[in-house]
Amino acid sequence: MGEQKGSQRGTGPVESLRDEFRGHLDVFYSCLKLAAPYDSVEKALGTLTATLKALPPEELYRVGMDQTQRWTYFRQAFVDSGLIQKHRGIIAGLARSGSPLGLPPECNHLLDLYRTSS
Repeated sequence: MGEQKGSQRGTGPVESLRDEFRGHLDVFYSCLKLAAPYDSVEKALGTLTATLKALPPEELYRVGMDQTQRWTYFRQAFVDSGLIQKHRGIIAGLARSGSPLGLPPECNHLLDLYRTSS
């Protein structure tokens, strides 16, 4: 009778943010017409999840409510997981070309990582 916990699994703030990040990664790679490096994507999702789970509840709530903070964490997971190194030459070339890439504006958060020399 007390087994309601299972029905709530996957709907918390960490899972919602993880799902949002996965969606952004899917759009990013599909719009660039590149195969997503799935092992690295999973590593990035794991990195994000671990980081978010370590946050105090108040901070996690703020991240969920503030798009700028969410992208700070998404970008950090993208970098920390090594995902930024996958397809780096291709994506950097596209980012620096100035040609329209057909990406939604939110993908610039990731594309901008390739425009800088870090």
